[in-house]
Amino acid sequence: MLGCAVLAAVAADAPVAHVWKAAELRQLPTTLGPKVDPRTNMAMARLAGVGTNSVSFALRAASGGAEMHETQADVFVAQAGEATLITGGTIVDAKTTQPHEVRGSAITGGTETQIAPGDFVIIPAGTPHQMKIAAGKQFAYLLMKIGQ
Repeated sequence: MLGCAVLAAVAADAPVAHVWKAAELRQLPTTLGPKVDPRTNMAMARLAGVGTNSVSFALRAASGGAEMHETQADVFVAQAGEATLITGGTIVDAKTTQPHEVRGSAITGGTETQIAPGDFVIIPAGTPHQMKIAAGKQFAYLLMKIGQ
């Protein structure tokens, strides 16, 4: 239901409906691979958005730091590769990096969950989270950010 709400919101941004075929989504990791930012080990392609709601395709080439979005939920569907998602707990070295965004080096006391293609994940606003990617691997996912 939450995913439907964000999709309805971002659909308002487009003058006509657009369908991303499965074949297009499967090609995005290849397209984004050369665009991975070495500072973040990540590349993103924004597919649609309006206000604080957006839909993007993300590719992680390495583990990310800990993060927490105070006013946005992350909703995603894993597309390719595998990751370990850590949720909850406490962010180590937490710093506000921009309004309503907290980042840190790691999470202590969180819960680890293995994520694989097809898995659907909802991370409520205010929940610390971190993705760990095995060395030399990549993880691709369709990401919806929902403002509250």
